[in-house]
Amino acid sequence: MLSVRELKKKFIGDRAFYARVLAITVPIMIQSGITNFVSLLDNIMVGRVGTEQMSGVAIVNQLFFVFYLCIFGGFAGAGIFTAQYYGCGDQDGIRHTFHYKLWMGVILYAAALIVFLGFGPELIGLYLNGSEDGGDLTAALHYASSYMRISLAGLPAFMLVQVYANTLRECGETVVPMKAGLVAVFVNLVFNYLLIYGKFGLPALGVNGAAIATVLSRFVELSIVVGWTHRHTERCPYIVGIYRTMRVPADLIRKYFITGAPLLLNEGLWSTGMAMLTQCYSLRGLNVVAGQNIASTITNVFNVVFFAMGDAVAIIVGQHLGAGHYKEAREDDNRIIAFSVGIATMVGLVIFVTSPLFPQLYNTTPEAKRIATHFLMTQAIFTPQMGFLHTSYFTIRSGGRTVITFLFDSVFMWAVSVPLAFVLSRYTTLYVIFIFAALQMAEWIKCAVGFVLVKKGVWMKNIVS
Repeated sequence: MLSVRELKKKFIGDRAFYARVLAITVPIMIQSGITNFVSLLDNIMVGRVGTEQMSGVAIVNQLFFVFYLCIFGGFAGAGIFTAQYYGCGDQDGIRHTFHYKLWMGVILYAAALIVFLGFGPELIGLYLNGSEDGGDLTAALHYASSYMRISLAGLPAFMLVQVYANTLRECGETVVPMKAGLVAVFVNLVFNYLLIYGKFGLPALGVNGAAIATVLSRFVELSIVVGWTHRHTERCPYIVGIYRTMRVPADLIRKYFITGAPLLLNEGLWSTGMAMLTQCYSLRGLNVVAGQNIASTITNVFNVVFFAMGDAVAIIVGQHLGAGHYKEAREDDNRIIAFSVGIATMVGLVIFVTSPLFPQLYNTTPEAKRIATHFLMTQAIFTPQMGFLHTSYFTIRSGGRTVITFLFDSVFMWAVSVPLAFVLSRYTTLYVIFIFAALQMAEWIKCAVGFVLVKKGVWMKNIVS
């Protein structure tokens, strides 16, 4: 049994350690935090137009969430190599991962376009279920379909931003993506106000205005990130001549794909699993769709803290592993996980205390507000376990153990969470919050598995030398 002094040494770092962690995480927190805060304001703006409009936009964003996570998963395998290439100073290696991300992004965007254009209304319809709580389902379908058609134009810009921004972050440059994100969310917020409500002589476009504002902000963010990267070749030497060829050596494609395929499959299956969970909740009616949308938008503002901690694990631990510093990798990983859980606990307390307040900002039904409050309170209770699970996942992933992360994440989702939600939503009359809480408690199994895997050190592996 470890003494208090040994526990402090193992889980609490010195000032230099926290300075390094915060140097990485704070810009990411600021960018993600402001992005999610503006998403909250965006959500409130649409929510003040009506429940059907807000629900329609929420459904489309849930479907787009699958594409976003497929992009993250498709790039993540190459990103592991990028961090380790940077750790050992291999600029050609970084170029190869950059090209791989571009090709992967084009393929995923083409697939998304086929799915959303070909089956958009049918996918939206899965979330629109009649119930005693009323709501105009036809209107919600109309608003969602219109929002989806316009928003599709912004997906290529989102994909390209991730290619550049992820590479910058993996090489330790987190401030530029943060600044680009700040400008983008400001543009999004301003044009949301102008186009949703029709200010200063512009037409009042409602949900279509929200979609146009989002597309504009995506391209603004893209222009800033791309422009800065190509102007600062001394800090980004890999970008010199980046488009002279798009060829990636076949042996590296295999290497990146073998490492990244489980992550792509993982993110794809996990995000579709989350979409399935939302669909299960939606069987309780349109008020549940609205309430869950309110709650998830609010919690996303707070959750940026431990999501940024996952990025810190990927960058700091990945660079240690690439340099062969295994002892430092384990020590820093333990401290980041402990730091993440501690901060997540404080975040949970804030969410719990403020949970009755935020839903009152929306122009929706009293029932939707009540459901949103209950979602927030329940989420707050389970926030510390989310902090642990997220950093555990990134720990295992940092050493290229992507098959294990696939089993840890998506297999659990489809073997446990989705069947449990399916049964409870269709064959019981449980209040939706009790279903949500049951799914959160099921993840205690993942916590135990994650603890064992991190402690055993199965993730400590150099994959670039």
